[in-house]
Amino acid sequence: MNSERERTYHHGDLRRVILDAALDVIATNGPGALSLRDLARRAGVSHAAPAHHFKDRTGLLTAVAAEGYALFADALAGAPDLRERGVAYVRFAATHPAHFQVMFQPDLHRTDDPDLLAARARATEALRAGVADLPLAGRGEDDRLAGVAAWSLAHGFATLLLSGNLSDAMEGRDPEAAFRSLAGLIFTPEGRAGD
Repeated sequence: MNSERERTYHHGDLRRVILDAALDVIATNGPGALSLRDLARRAGVSHAAPAHHFKDRTGLLTAVAAEGYALFADALAGAPDLRERGVAYVRFAATHPAHFQVMFQPDLHRTDDPDLLAARARATEALRAGVADLPLAGRGEDDRLAGVAAWSLAHGFATLLLSGNLSDAMEGRDPEAAFRSLAGLIFTPEGRAGD
């Protein structure tokens, strides 16, 4: 092993280096382009080193999803109301596109992983709390359906934004401001649009 590779491998946080390299690959080329062998090469370590931390590709993607949900839960928890949770959702997707891609594709990761389950539960609770805080007139009688509506709006907007499908419609508008306007059409303190 040359001294550069030794420094890379022995710097103390190979797990983080591999995760960061994976996030770069996913953001640029999607999760399908991810290879442990390529990540090892990028990190300057043996091809077996990533497996020590993640076992296999699915383990690495599970770690990406768990980290993503933890970051997502933190982002949502700081929002004061449902609309701002939606803005935080969109902001998270824009600033963490690789995490976002992996988190919502359960076929890519181990859905029964304890870290992933705990982080996802925190994020889900933060989203549900936003809906529960709405007055009854603003959410209807079924909290679960109101939650699905809010999630659909935020997730759909974020997905369309990341895929470039909102370029024409946005006409240079700030995505967060545009989302606030859209959310106001559906969820208002006084009641639903059209009531």
